[in-house]
Amino acid sequence: MSWWSRLTSGSPKRDSKTQRIDYLNEALALERQGDFDAALTSYRLALRDHPNDPKILQNMAIAFSKTGRLEEAIRSYRRALELDPALSGSHYGLAFLLLKRGDSTGASRHLEAFLSSPPDGVDTGRWVRHAKETLVALQTGADSPTPTE
Repeated sequence: MSWWSRLTSGSPKRDSKTQRIDYLNEALALERQGDFDAALTSYRLALRDHPNDPKILQNMAIAFSKTGRLEEAIRSYRRALELDPALSGSHYGLAFLLLKRGDSTGASRHLEAFLSSPPDGVDTGRWVRHAKETLVALQTGADSPTPTE
């Protein structure tokens, strides 16, 4: 699994009884190969079977970001957060997309939400630091650090 363990969600649960897992695993494999458009097709199939799965939506948002479809990524993150407001990875990803769009108020709000309940994990420190630095820069009017993908 890549991109910071799919924005801190960890690896997907394995359940051979559902087709969604096949589509989800297929999408993740396609992303590792760099084929984000094909991965999006697999995510859409997984979402068709489970339309209220916020982690599928979060993964789709990442793939949309990688293909430069930022508005679709923003919509996917927002939908994921409607379903699970505590999904810290979606707050993080959405914050930096909003920052790219020039919405510093929205970015600040999502960075604060991310930092209020940061994910646990071995490699999360750099992401938390980056979020803190960006939030401070936004609050003080300084140049913010470069947004990450």
